[in-house]
Formats: sequence, structure tokens, C-alpha cells
Amino acid sequence: MAENAASAPPLAPRAERAALTARVLSAIVMIPVALLAIRVGLPWLGLGAALVAAGMAWEWARLTGVPTGGQTGIAMVLCAAGSVLVATVVGAGAGTVCGTLGILLLGLLWRDRSPALWIWGGLLWIVIPSIGLLYLRDPRHGGWETMIWLCFVVWATDIGAFAVGKLVGGPRLAPLISPKKTWAGLFGGMAAAALVGWLASAWAIGGNGFTMAVVSATLAIVGQMGDMAESYAKRRFGAKDSSNLIPGHGGLHDRLDGMIAVVALVGLITLVTGGSIVTWR
Repeated sequence: MAENAASAPPLAPRAERAALTARVLSAIVMIPVALLAIRVGLPWLGLGAALVAAGMAWEWARLTGVPTGGQTGIAMVLCAAGSVLVATVVGAGAGTVCGTLGILLLGLLWRDRSPALWIWGGLLWIVIPSIGLLYLRDPRHGGWETMIWLCFVVWATDIGAFAVGKLVGGPRLAPLISPKKTWAGLFGGMAAAALVGWLASAWAIGGNGFTMAVVSATLAIVGQMGDMAESYAKRRFGAKDSSNLIPGHGGLHDRLDGMIAVVALVGLITLVTGGSIVTWR
């Protein structure tokens, strides 16, 4: 979950409570929906992923200064959603090819504008993990258990980092990018993720408990890097949040930045090794 910009004024206690209440209520709605979609699988997971990809593309256009109602903004949304729908119907490979071709075409159309590389990179960062979600949900590449484990790893990382960072404080992790993050928070997030990995190994997905704990702690670092990458992008374009689509959380990018990074890495590892990450010993 991304941090707010350092320039944002501190909230009054009442405003803090209202913001926290909105965050909790949003999570109560979103978490069961996400878990149900992952459990049910295609086509509903694909349709949901396409909708989320479209929303993130809209946010990215808005963030980078592309008119969301113009041709380029609409093309960005269609490229993101269309590639995920192709992956849903035909397969992850076909969806990746369609998405890549669409991004290259958009890059050519926008090549004379200053944020062209940001548009290319941002769309790629949306399309690949969105398709990676469908790829990892396939039982041949992990299945629904793997995806739910990844969700809980990312959520535990956010909670552990927030709680330990608040309680311990200490040196800042990356003060120029995300001033509120601390080294203590990072280690707290890693510990929480490691616990999730060990519990998942013992109760649900199998595998070696120690290995799963180490892998989960490593993914916590990856998730935090995704968080900071999104924070850097917002600072680059002078935005506090990617949008206000989710009460208490900001936008889809603000909520999914860590998950995007984790799914992208785990999908790549699974593709290269040819087997599910939970079978590691």
C-alpha cells in the first residue's frame, strides 16, 4: 500500500479515525470479493481482472497527464482490458502478445510527448501482472491456493510494516521516495509474511515450511519495492494518490502496488522454472 506524499499535512484525530474507518470498510468489501473471484476462477476472475486493469490504465493516464477522455487515454484503457480478456479466452501467451503490440503502437503514437516512456512502462506494469494473475491461477502453474497465499503474504506485509513501523519508528527506509517507511517496518512486514508462508505450508498448500517462510519474507521485500515504485511515480507527477476510486485507500494502484510486483515476479519464476513455487524444497 503506497504512502502519502511527505507534503501532505497531518490529519486531525477525528479525520484520522474517519480515514481508518473508510479503509477498514473498503477492505471488508474488497477482500471477500477478491478471494471469491480467485476461488471461482475463469471466466469471472478474468472479467474482474480486465475491469481492474482498465481502472489502473485510466488511473495511469490521469497520473501521467494523458487526457482520459481523449483517443490515447481511451486506447490505454482498451489495451489493458483487451489484453486481459484475450488471455481469459485464448490464453496468457496470446494476451501478452496482444498487450505488447498494443503498448508498442501507443508508444509510437505518443513518442513525441514527454511522458512516452512512462506510458509504455506503466501499461506494461499493468498488463503483465494482470495476465500473470490468470497464469498463476491455472492449476498447472499454482492454482487458487497459490494465489490466495500470495494475497495473504501481501496483506500481512502491509499490516506488519504499518504496525511495527508505528510502534518502533527509527531510521527511514527511503526518505526521498516514501518518507513514512522505516527499516523496522520493513522487517516487521517480512516477519508477518514469513509467518503467513509457514502457516500456509502447514495448513493449506504444502511444501517445506522453512522454505515457504523464506520465500514469503523475500516476497515481502518485493512488495515493498512495488509500493515504493508507485510512490516514486506519484512524486514524479505531483500526485498524492493515483485516484479516489477506493474510499480510504486512494486508487487501484495505491491498493495493488505490492501485489503487482509480487505477481509479476512469481509469474516469471514459475514460467522459467516450469513449476509452482510452492513445490520448492
